Order: sequence, then structure tokens, then C-alpha cells
Amino acid sequence: MEFILKNGKGKEFIFPVNPEEVTISRQKGFETATILTFGEFDFPQGNKIKEISFSSFFPKEFDESYCKGSRDSHPKPQTAMNTLNEFLVSKTPIQFIITETAVNVPVFVASHQTTFRGGEQGDVYFDLTLRTWSEMKVAKTAGASGINKKPRADMKEKSKTYTVKPGDSLSKIAKLELGDSSKWNQIYTLNRQAIGNNPNAIKPGQKLVLP
Repeated sequence: MEFILKNGKGKEFIFPVNPEEVTISRQKGFETATILTFGEFDFPQGNKIKEISFSSFFPKEFDESYCKGSRDSHPKPQTAMNTLNEFLVSKTPIQFIITETAVNVPVFVASHQTTFRGGEQGDVYFDLTLRTWSEMKVAKTAGASGINKKPRADMKEKSKTYTVKPGDSLSKIAKLELGDSSKWNQIYTLNRQAIGNNPNAIKPGQKLVLP
């Protein structure tokens, strides 16, 4: 089992010593409202951001009995701390992976605390907290009058269509429109209801949706 942080540029950091335990905090969001004399009521608002936290240390010397990797790839404690600090100030999410488990999620490094112990010179102990990230999705809402205001520009790409010409075949259309005649089956899959069971039964004037 390995604990890995990986950014979008391909930089990967494997923690040299696995933590003894990992805490994953999950909470459900609620909005509390007071309704006249009936008291307070909670309304579920979806899940809150999940937190993942664990503690371990960066050993100065490589010990194959508990260290991951090899002696040559073993990071110096200062180098390992600098890598975590880079992830901490990153403005884009990074991927957190625990191999042999289902944990493989985009996160931000929320906090990184280090501790130096006098009796173990050179080793650096740390506490790390990660917060899971998900892309924000904004739903359309009506204005104060109950009527939607001017709609925002639709960023969703519209489906492209093709009008069948005499002498056309699905492979010819795929070559012309998609650059690869072997993609005819993708066109057929999208338009099977209109074409029928025979992919060669397309007719001039028929409009086909392209992938």
C-alpha cells in the first residue's frame, strides 16, 4: 500500500512511511430555519466537503523495514517538506491516492504542520489535512418576478448533424466528417432508431447526428 500525491503536471510524491491510521471525515450539510412558533427545522443541503487527515514522519535515514521505495529514491526530510509546501500553495487540485483501496480523489492540501523532536535528530514529523474537491455546478434560477432573466450563453456544445446525399454511405460520411471511415459504427449507433437495422439503408435527405 502506498500513499501518493500527484499534481496535474505529473509530479508525484510517495510518502516514505505509511501512517498508522487515516481519518476520513464526512458530514451532511443542513440549513436551519425558524418557522414562527413551531421552532427550528433542519433542511438537508447536500454533503459537505470531505476531510482526510493523517500523521507520519520523514526519516533522515532509509530503513527498508518500514520505508517505501529504495535507498536511492528516499527523499531528504527537507525536500519532502518543500514538496508538501508546494502542494499547499497550489491553486489547482491534486490527486490523492491510497493504492489497494478505493481512495483516488482530487484534493487540496488544507494544512501541513511539522514537528521536530530533540531525541530523533534529522527526522521530521508532520500532520496533514486534505479537503476533497469537486467542480462547482450552478443551477439556473428564476428572478424575483418568478420569470427567468435573460438566459446565459449555453456553453454546452450542440450536436452536429449531416444531411445524407445521393451515393453516401456511413463509412464515407465518417471519413468526410470525422476523418476516419472506421467510425461509421459510431454514427450508426447514434442514429440506429432513424436508420433501422440495416446500416446501409440510409436515404438522401436524411439528417444524421454526428458524434
